[in-house]
Amino acid sequence: MDHSGHGMTMDLPPFTLGRGLEWSADPFFLVACLVGLGLYGWGVVRLVRRGDKWPVGRTVAFVIGVLTIALMMCTRLNDYGMVMFSVHMVQHMVISMVSPILVLLGAPITLALRALPTAGRGRKGPRELLLMFLRSRYMRIVTHPAFTIPLFIASLYGLYFTPLFDTLMGSKPGHIAMMVHFFAVGLVFFWPIMGVDPGPHRPGYLMRMLELFAGMPFHAFFGIALMMASEPMVETFKNPPASLGIDALSDQNAAGGIAWAFSEIPSVLVLVALLFQWYASDQRQARRTDRAADRDGDKELEAYNAYLASLNTQGR
Repeated sequence: MDHSGHGMTMDLPPFTLGRGLEWSADPFFLVACLVGLGLYGWGVVRLVRRGDKWPVGRTVAFVIGVLTIALMMCTRLNDYGMVMFSVHMVQHMVISMVSPILVLLGAPITLALRALPTAGRGRKGPRELLLMFLRSRYMRIVTHPAFTIPLFIASLYGLYFTPLFDTLMGSKPGHIAMMVHFFAVGLVFFWPIMGVDPGPHRPGYLMRMLELFAGMPFHAFFGIALMMASEPMVETFKNPPASLGIDALSDQNAAGGIAWAFSEIPSVLVLVALLFQWYASDQRQARRTDRAADRDGDKELEAYNAYLASLNTQGR
């Protein structure tokens, strides 16, 4: 089925979940998902073969994250998303807020740094180039909240409320670029907040929560704006095919409700992940402190006791 144009020539039957989940692969995303899974699998196998361990939970999170992308882009949800605002909004929300969170919990960069061989002294291989990229000024900029939060907001208001959205939806490359953009924005927004991988910007846990809640309300406001509109606001979805049997304004209201709901769901998921990471970090710090105390015979406590004893002696 042709994904080019606004999709108004598509003779799609009325939407049902069963029809939406039928196979209809976008070649670009199918190949990208298979390559992503293949590279991740190669990294895990390489670690296991040399006797290292890799958490199963990370692998499961990454695989599910990639599969959510495939679910959105390699089924007829992608076809319906060209002509139904509500289905498109499901694609947008999943690819920008659910898929990135799961992929980041899979720690693909950490896996790559552990699996890729070192190039040797004076040489630069894939591992060294990846480290250079992670430490670059570019990465410090694109992962800073002063950049990620405005980008997160602009991906909603600056896209849907300007002609840019219609332009991108008017061609297959434009549509692919838009979906890649949604995923990339989700990655750079959530990576400093709850990503397991090392990054150039990694604030404390309280600041991460503030960053999360700074961006999420704008999703809710965007959804409310769509739900309260008295006429269709996006040209692409103003005239849905008659075969769908839907009203453009009602479908837009549904899209607004989806955007509003998704502002809450990922917030809860990320908050739970953050609290778990915070607890695990405190536990690791406590264990390190205990080991240090065992090694030095708890010198700090001994010194404190000696100080108290000296005070007691002076008071006599």
